[in-house]
Amino acid sequence: MPLLAYREKHILSAQQLRKLSEHKYSCFSASLLDPLLQPWWNWLVAQTPLWLAPNLITIVGLILNVVTTLILICYSPNGVEAPPRWTCVLCALGLFIYQSLDSIDGKQARRTNTSSPLGELFDHGCDSISTVFVALSACISCQLGHYPNWLFFQCFCAIALFYCAHWQTYVSGTMRFGRIDVTEAQFSIIAIHLVSAVLGPEIWLTKVEEVLKAPSEDLRLPYFNCESRFLPIYVACGVDLILALRYSRCILTEGCGKNGSSVAGTSVLSPSIPLTLVVLPALMIAQKSPQNIFTEHASVYILAFGMVAAKVTNKLVIAHMTKSEMEYLDWSLLGPSLLFLNQYFNCIVPEIWLLWFTLMWGTQDLLRYCSQVCLEICQHLRIDLFRIPYTPKGQAPHPATASVSSQSNIGSSADKNGGTAHRKSKSKPH
Repeated sequence: MPLLAYREKHILSAQQLRKLSEHKYSCFSASLLDPLLQPWWNWLVAQTPLWLAPNLITIVGLILNVVTTLILICYSPNGVEAPPRWTCVLCALGLFIYQSLDSIDGKQARRTNTSSPLGELFDHGCDSISTVFVALSACISCQLGHYPNWLFFQCFCAIALFYCAHWQTYVSGTMRFGRIDVTEAQFSIIAIHLVSAVLGPEIWLTKVEEVLKAPSEDLRLPYFNCESRFLPIYVACGVDLILALRYSRCILTEGCGKNGSSVAGTSVLSPSIPLTLVVLPALMIAQKSPQNIFTEHASVYILAFGMVAAKVTNKLVIAHMTKSEMEYLDWSLLGPSLLFLNQYFNCIVPEIWLLWFTLMWGTQDLLRYCSQVCLEICQHLRIDLFRIPYTPKGQAPHPATASVSSQSNIGSSADKNGGTAHRKSKSKPH
């Protein structure tokens, strides 16, 4: 089954590729910010050259987001040290650029008539990686490393909720966005970075009542005798709870398959297994580590398990788009397994060695997997990943390319007009 897939020549079967060609994107959005941002996105895509491939737009935004976050991590690897203000400005700018580019790639695909299922998959794949870096950067900006348990909770909540968003899509067949969702979360994190940049990261260490500077004891607000950093944490916990309840209701009640099953006809609870195989070992290893591996190397730990989670999420997206059963085991779990076994045998190998191995192995495995999948889809659909085919004047377009563009144009008129099915910042196929 799955573990041996690493040695197989092809990752996607012929049936999966056929199902992928027939895939139609379905999305509903009630976001508060998206309609307000539509004019900005429409203006931005109008300035984009027609020769610029949509997937190239997506990957450029991701690279900028990752690089700016890595710079922040270099100055505060554990989220304890106060990062320089300019690194927070860079993170805010990098996230804004990523959000903007991620919102126009689908529009660019429809402008150039190059929409395809590969665009949707590529978009979700980049988002799965970005989610890890965005969550970690927000925690570092708030210096949440002083509270390792909160740091762990917030980062893995973001990773798990992104997975659950695609889990409910795998069950219901429709990607759904609420009034407060991805776009709102991204701009909230941008605001956190800007607060750190303008007022200094130390502002998050100040107690709220001191920030409010009440003139007398009688005017002080109750329950505000806490550090400022806990305000975004409390808000994030409330949003996390709302999203978790919404996803749970959709997963349990809105299965679109036979007898309420998933799009592939499998149990609606089956995707819980891969998620559990990532989150549960991460929690156990962090809590039981005799060398305090998470506290001492928080960023490396989050990135290592984040790459594993990104691989698992990508496999869930592919299972949804190909209407196939999701594989449970995966080669990316090798690193976490070694960390777990090493603890079981009283850490015969330094944990930091295995943690770095987990990060490097998970990263290369994710990149290898995504590259192979993109290559197979490109060959099947006869399209290029980062290049728009140019048809000389007087010649008809390649029939295969024309067929793909016509049958896979997953953009809708509602998207073009900024309606309810418009492209979402975290999941906008093209």
